[in-house]
Amino acid sequence: MPRFGGAVASRVLLGLGGCVDYELKLTADVLEKLIIAYGVRAAELTSPAAAVVDERDLVVSILRYMSRGAGGEHYVASAPALTAFADRFPRRETLGGTSVRAGILMSRLGVPSTLHLVTVNDTFRRLLPAGTEYVTSGAADTFYPHLIVQYDRGLRLDAGDIAMTAPAPNRLIYVNDPANGDMLLTADLGDRLAAADIFLISGLNAMRDRAELDARLALLRDHMRRLRPGAVTYFEDAAYHEPAFSRRVREALLDRIDVYGLNEDELQSYLNRTVDLLDPADVAEALTEVRALIPAPTLVLHTKYWALAHGRGEYAEALDTGTVMAATRYAHGDDFTDEDVERLRRRPRRPESVAFAAAMRSRAVVDCVPGFALDVENPTTVGLGDTFVGGFLAEVARKGPR
Repeated sequence: MPRFGGAVASRVLLGLGGCVDYELKLTADVLEKLIIAYGVRAAELTSPAAAVVDERDLVVSILRYMSRGAGGEHYVASAPALTAFADRFPRRETLGGTSVRAGILMSRLGVPSTLHLVTVNDTFRRLLPAGTEYVTSGAADTFYPHLIVQYDRGLRLDAGDIAMTAPAPNRLIYVNDPANGDMLLTADLGDRLAAADIFLISGLNAMRDRAELDARLALLRDHMRRLRPGAVTYFEDAAYHEPAFSRRVREALLDRIDVYGLNEDELQSYLNRTVDLLDPADVAEALTEVRALIPAPTLVLHTKYWALAHGRGEYAEALDTGTVMAATRYAHGDDFTDEDVERLRRRPRRPESVAFAAAMRSRAVVDCVPGFALDVENPTTVGLGDTFVGGFLAEVARKGPR
């Protein structure tokens, strides 16, 4: 079986929503002007995070994350604030949502899938690769673009009393999207799940109404009863717009989830502390803590240094394919070629990640794959987790049902 390309018959359903993204790269000149215009002070960057209501709040939120080199996702009360900020920078329109980006990558790997969406529009249809199958629960077209903010390592700001340099590259997501907030399910979801070998659940983090969330979870569980024995359900975590809803979703779905995926930002948010991602003892302790919250059969943790699977199953090849594809996107963006993938696959892994992976395997973690040594001048930081999920599930699909 070729590692890249070649058709693979598979029944894969990827949900639950998608969107159009406005992607932009932060620049010092624009940010410094906004810092001065809004009178943002350094003390605000260390105060507890607050709701993002207007463009000033958006600027403060971005600066908080940038000072730590961190990534995140937030609801923004004002859709015009998103547009106003996006209009200050050159931007491009892309397709977003974990399921959508994963599906596009899987298609490139020769694994067909069906997308479950909550809305589409002319821009979405124009950008969706030809031949992509999708169903939507939306009764009419709507357009609620998500703001994707990327910044590079070393981006330096010096304005007012703020002087900072971004210690690492990352991406931030800001959203005002009623369609994904409602997350309506198609009436035939159960019928589709009855024929599925793989089901990806993502996007519930955008919901903001508790009663609606509970109703959607109950309906989703009812549809999931149609899944066949051996089908794999993969749940990809995210930053919840209403943080308290994370626990409600886990409690409702954990007994139906086979593989639970999350990144380092989500791990550290659950633990409310920083984890040294290259310290096997610290990561092992963190796994013990987070497994008490998330006792899924398999926990997949994907980070900038490595990816691991803790629990039941053999996922080394899936972890490796996900890691290779995410690294390729980091280095080459959307327009990577087959040759780019093969060249990257031959690159050396980070020595410290190789040592870490060996140490974790000796601690009875089922599988751990080291990341690559990459020094990229203009990396792509958006969609890396989504791309990892697509690569991971493509490899699972090739092996067939459990």
